[in-house]
Amino acid sequence: MKDLENFDNVPALMHAMGARARAAASELATVSAADKTAALMAAADAVWNRRAEIIEANALDMDYGRDKGLSAAMLDRLLLDEDRIQSIVDGLRAVAEQDDPVGAVIAEWDMPSGLHIQRVRTPLGVIGVIYESRPNVTADAGALCLKAGNAVILRGGSESFHSSGVIHRCLAQGLRSAGLPDAAIQLVPTRDRAAVQEMLTMVDTIDVIVPRGGKGLVGLVQKEARVPVFAHLEGIVHVYVDAEADAQKAMDVVLNAKTRRTGICGAAECLLIHRDIADGLGRALIEMLIDAGIEVRADPDLAAIAGTVPAADDDWGKEHLDRIISARVVESVDDAIAHIRRYGSNHTDAILTENDATAARFFQRLDSAILMRNASTQFADGGEFGMGAEIGIATGKLHARGPVGAQQLTSFKYLVTGNGTTRP
Repeated sequence: MKDLENFDNVPALMHAMGARARAAASELATVSAADKTAALMAAADAVWNRRAEIIEANALDMDYGRDKGLSAAMLDRLLLDEDRIQSIVDGLRAVAEQDDPVGAVIAEWDMPSGLHIQRVRTPLGVIGVIYESRPNVTADAGALCLKAGNAVILRGGSESFHSSGVIHRCLAQGLRSAGLPDAAIQLVPTRDRAAVQEMLTMVDTIDVIVPRGGKGLVGLVQKEARVPVFAHLEGIVHVYVDAEADAQKAMDVVLNAKTRRTGICGAAECLLIHRDIADGLGRALIEMLIDAGIEVRADPDLAAIAGTVPAADDDWGKEHLDRIISARVVESVDDAIAHIRRYGSNHTDAILTENDATAARFFQRLDSAILMRNASTQFADGGEFGMGAEIGIATGKLHARGPVGAQQLTSFKYLVTGNGTTRP
């Protein structure tokens, strides 16, 4: 497999990609919903038909990741097998089958002046996506941007270089089969970090940057970007087990929230336990996690439980992305809320309780992008929200928040109709 990562002039490369993306975006703004659907369906078929090639490329990436010293959880994020490729295919088809957001009427009304006003969805233009490790983001981001009528420049992580390259070629195959411009979905063909620096300043050709990765990546983008940013911050996810939690629900949800996949942003990173149940259900939860191979870093109230490790100060507010969870006792739901406000990242937080008033207080007083009750935080995913896929989970408050799907990748414009109407 040819490794296209050596470019002498990265600024020129990125300038050319930006110009092509801007031209493609102008064309995509008026492409029919049927053509976009056809392109994505063809891309899904190409991914499945080329799955052996993708797995072969992924083996190169896994070797690269191991040589780089990635943790087991991070290697799991990188791994592609037939089941995960099937999930990519399913995601592409799900996005394809969704209603086209472009041109949808958000609101309309008549004014006493005689004007009829509509607010309708319109593409953002060109989106730059910078992401780490997970090669499936190549398909998710490409599909969602196309569905919303946007051109996209994808800059994947160095670890997923080969896997992302093959997946991108499948997307390009789908575009060509539907008669859409190849430049609608472009993948930066170099590992050189200079490409990221260029993207952050391409104000003439990129309308918004979406960073998807760890705190270091997102912090760099927020600090240095001149292009507007949809922030996807780290997932410091808390699960609070209330005094009135159902024991079986708590056992099921906590185990799933931590262990299903430990390296994703929706994985539980901190377990908060009401003092009234600390010696009963709380102990059972800790022992269950330890038996499942999870390292539990416990506060002094839980440290007496065999197998726990004393928590350090920096374990609170830490995204472990590994088989590690922090755990502490809290006095009340308000104490849990205070802890989450101090250490959380406004990503996803959950409460386990049968008390409606307590759940309502938790929902009202926290401002995370996603709040859950009696459900695993692993559901913090655009696909599970009915969006087909997601480009990330935005933790800011401007424009998009929570899972960012195709609809969130649009802006709007006003269409105003009169009948020779003049303003007095």
